[in-house]
Amino acid sequence: MVGTGESTMANYKYLIIGGGMAGDAAAKAIHEIDPDGSIGMISRDGNPPYDRPPLSKGLWKDMDYDEIWRDTEELGVDLHLSTSATEIDPAQKVVRDENGEEYAYEKLLLATGGKPRRLKLDAEDIIYFRTADDYLKLKEFADQHERFGIIGGGFIGSEIAAALSMHGKKVTMFFLEKGLCAAILPESLSLHLNEFYTAKGVELHPEEAVTGVERSDEGITITTNAGTELTFDVVVAGLGIIPDTGLAEAAGIDVDNGILVNDHLETSQAGIFSAGDVARFTNPALDVPMRFEHEDNANESGEAAGRNMAGEESTYDHLPFFYSDLFDIGYEAIGDTNPAQEIVMDWLEENEQGVIYYTTDHVVRGVLLWNVLGRVDEARSIINTGKAYEPGELIDLISKTSEPIDDTSEDDDEPPGETENDDWRIDHF
Repeated sequence: MVGTGESTMANYKYLIIGGGMAGDAAAKAIHEIDPDGSIGMISRDGNPPYDRPPLSKGLWKDMDYDEIWRDTEELGVDLHLSTSATEIDPAQKVVRDENGEEYAYEKLLLATGGKPRRLKLDAEDIIYFRTADDYLKLKEFADQHERFGIIGGGFIGSEIAAALSMHGKKVTMFFLEKGLCAAILPESLSLHLNEFYTAKGVELHPEEAVTGVERSDEGITITTNAGTELTFDVVVAGLGIIPDTGLAEAAGIDVDNGILVNDHLETSQAGIFSAGDVARFTNPALDVPMRFEHEDNANESGEAAGRNMAGEESTYDHLPFFYSDLFDIGYEAIGDTNPAQEIVMDWLEENEQGVIYYTTDHVVRGVLLWNVLGRVDEARSIINTGKAYEPGELIDLISKTSEPIDDTSEDDDEPPGETENDDWRIDHF
């Protein structure tokens, strides 16, 4: 049920702060192990938990909006929506929200995610695409307008640009890098993607910083450091997120570009766990602290945290992956896909279909499957072994053809995808 906002303290065996995919996955795992344990969820979103990838993918194709919901309330979880937790008292095991309501807990999960990065400009008309409400707003605009400006050439920017262009809209992109998706793609492939988007009718302005956004009777005018001045009906910004660690830090929990957790996803405060975009964990295969802002990690870490909250002592050693759809290009990627590493490309057809390996000292740290789907498990296995390969040994190590996709899956839009720019790749700096 949805919380009523009464002044009496709510008491839960398990309390989850954050109503995203990680919070939902944790609630389901808790309920499976401890079906009688009471669960409360505090979320600043006005909607119950939902899948995020369809917001920039399936919903712009043939997916129905009603399919995004994760049905968390069917577990008997008390949903306290449209409110933010403002204080954690670990000693008293109490959380307070912005309305002064208090929630007692035995175990607590911080799945607070992140907040969109914003331009250092007073630009109220920009959509910082992140939520289901953002999707509904943009979809309504797409039904009414034709000229769209996209700020950011990373994950969200490239997907939204493709979605709008496929709907016949005039799309213009502004981004700081030379090429699209430059945070994960080798430069040659990133520049090829520029050419691909241009051929699809998208106007690109690489290496241009937005310096002004102004509204007039004609629309919203963007100016850049290169002297470009263009006017649009709607502007969308996909600039990544900043991990929402303020609540944890104020409670004395260790943070460092995320909430620090151990291999059980427990924070420096006993009984308080963290999962999803905000959690910074160390994956044993890569042996570096990392945040991973994609659905696979949200689902897997949320489930693992929920199980551990309910009494299990399982280690979170999952190496997460992500995916994207860009017009008729599809890719899946896993591990550390920082293109500053040594790159080995194994093409079936150059820039069209192949496997890209990201290596350090000949050890594969990341794999990108470009128009090659269904090979993530093979790629994960190669990374997990930590074996060193000579470049020639990587050729044909993974088949460059796609495995058939199971159309009966209930999670057709399952693989992750909700961040952008430098946050595309593992953040271990």
